[in-house]
Amino acid sequence: MDMQGSRTLAVTQQQAWDALNNPGVLKRCIPGCDKFEASGDNRYTVGVAIKIGPVSAKFSGSVQLNDIVPPHSYALQFDAQGGVAGFGKGDCKVELKPLDAGCELHYTVHSRIGGKLAQMGQRLIDGAAKSLIEDFFSRFEQVLKDDAASADAQGNASDDASAVAAQAASAPTTSVPVWVWVAGALLLAAAVYVLR
Repeated sequence: MDMQGSRTLAVTQQQAWDALNNPGVLKRCIPGCDKFEASGDNRYTVGVAIKIGPVSAKFSGSVQLNDIVPPHSYALQFDAQGGVAGFGKGDCKVELKPLDAGCELHYTVHSRIGGKLAQMGQRLIDGAAKSLIEDFFSRFEQVLKDDAASADAQGNASDDASAVAAQAASAPTTSVPVWVWVAGALLLAAAVYVLR
């Protein structure tokens, strides 16, 4: 099976590259993934549970990154075994191109399947693969948005707390204890974080 496509992402090329090379982010984005761990240089062990038509299976396998050109592109090879459900093998090429606002991700996938999965019919397999890819990108875009919002909120809360602390330091000496100013700064930072 061969698939290719592209997505426009609302993050910089470097942010997308960092996310695509973060096992924690990938584990959150791959549908059914319960394991995505480094197992060597540019090598990962993966565990995924999927259901395609009447076949449900837990696949375990590995992903190897090759031809790495940060933050532009890499190739990966994958190999997964699902017992009697079958196997999946293939390779993928991922490229990131900067845009004025964000970046564009291009991918090309070549894969082979065997076992019960291969007996299900090409149209069902293609539909399931497209659905899984769409689900991955929806999750990936949401994780990028959530992480950016969280970073902004933490940065703004930290800036607000610093500003309050600076004002407190430059204020004339009063009978209000320092711990009250610090508590107030922390409360303000927490309020700004919650409101964003």
